[in-house]
Amino acid sequence: MQIVFHLSGIEKAAETLFAYAKEHTSRVIALHGEMGAGKTTLTAAFLQVLGSDDFARSPTFSIINQYRDSTGKPIYHMDWYRLRDEEEALQAGVEDCLFSGHWCLVEWPEKADRLLPENTIIVHLSANEDDSRTLSI
Repeated sequence: MQIVFHLSGIEKAAETLFAYAKEHTSRVIALHGEMGAGKTTLTAAFLQVLGSDDFARSPTFSIINQYRDSTGKPIYHMDWYRLRDEEEALQAGVEDCLFSGHWCLVEWPEKADRLLPENTIIVHLSANEDDSRTLSI
């Protein structure tokens, strides 16, 4: 599935991603994309779809940010950009989040992709020349 959108329409893209993801057993979404593709912005829109009052910020330095959905359940947002290897990811506690059964969005998942659950939803996000974005699931 591919969705092309401008940032002004990112909420609709997040709604489409949620509609797709909620039909699958996995609650883990791996967000691939270059720097500036909109991974954190998409995560912020996804939080809104889940009814969160929290504001998503990049977890680049903390590695894991935790938010709450409208019912108080946790939503995990991870950024693995700064991780050196899988061992560092494990020490940061990513497995607890990945296998919690709660929504978990992972930026830069290629840094420790062998830790991702088998049924992870793989998303590729890219910026286009006309300032639109393409989201591929």
